[in-house]
Amino acid sequence: MAVRLNSLHLITYLTFTFLISSTHSQQLYTNFYQKSCPRFDQIMQETTTNKQINSPTTAAAALRLFFHDCLVEGCDGSILISSTHFSKAERDADINLSLPGDGFDVVVRAKTALELACPGVVSCADILAVATRNLVTMMGGPFYTVKLGRRDGLVSRASRVNLPKPSMPMNQLIEIFTSRGFTIQEMVALSGAHTIGLSHCTEIRSDIYNYSRTSPIDPSLNRRYAEGLRSACADYRKNPSLSVFNDVMTPRNFDNAYFQNLPRGLGVLKSDRALVMDPRTRPFVELYARDQKAFFDAFGRAMEKLSLYGVKTGRRGEVRRRCDSFN
Repeated sequence: MAVRLNSLHLITYLTFTFLISSTHSQQLYTNFYQKSCPRFDQIMQETTTNKQINSPTTAAAALRLFFHDCLVEGCDGSILISSTHFSKAERDADINLSLPGDGFDVVVRAKTALELACPGVVSCADILAVATRNLVTMMGGPFYTVKLGRRDGLVSRASRVNLPKPSMPMNQLIEIFTSRGFTIQEMVALSGAHTIGLSHCTEIRSDIYNYSRTSPIDPSLNRRYAEGLRSACADYRKNPSLSVFNDVMTPRNFDNAYFQNLPRGLGVLKSDRALVMDPRTRPFVELYARDQKAFFDAFGRAMEKLSLYGVKTGRRGEVRRRCDSFN
């Protein structure tokens, strides 16, 4: 009886959370700043374009930052908050310490320009959401709709961070997404974000140096590819920032090559390679590998859904004056 009650309470809680989130997402719309900040779109496009041209790693950095923001407290800019002596913020959780600075920087640049044009109007959460979409499109990825009107969150705690890790078993990865209302297919589509960007050698060291007593290399890795990774990561102990491309074939293009790589053992992260080995996820990997349009359509829809997850509106949030601190 206790088990049934706990299950019922969980279902009730998840339903309530979904309804609350849906209610707040209905208060967002695409032309939210049409009157209050008419140059919003122009400023965002100029800022993201200039930043990406000067720092080509910006797109992947912003995309990862956006994921890490939305999957914790919802898409509320809580990842942008700096820690204080009294509180350790999300960005200082262990898994977030490797977030590239370019993702934070593009938000700061856009916020600075928008504060000059329309002070106190545009939230940092909206800036990150639109910057991510613009940068994905710049890299050749799909354009998708971003509704606006998010408020910035009022909470940012490292202790509340529970994000997917490359070492997690598939059941745990799926649980992280399904508990937030995402399907397995949406999880696979979102994983396609690894078509751009880098992974630190420290994340894959156990797969290419000390996998087991019988083999130093994870057998799910292509042998030649693994040897290349071993060579590229040779100095990772001296230089923990050493990184390798997530997509070895077309690292600077947002395309479906990531999915084409996986059956060939060319996935950098263990969690990437697991997608092609698990019967629950493999059909979607195969679909997106042969049909880029199907991937783009699915990725765009999943990003639209993700961008509405856990949004705050009205008194549940604020418009920060600075993105790295509460008002």
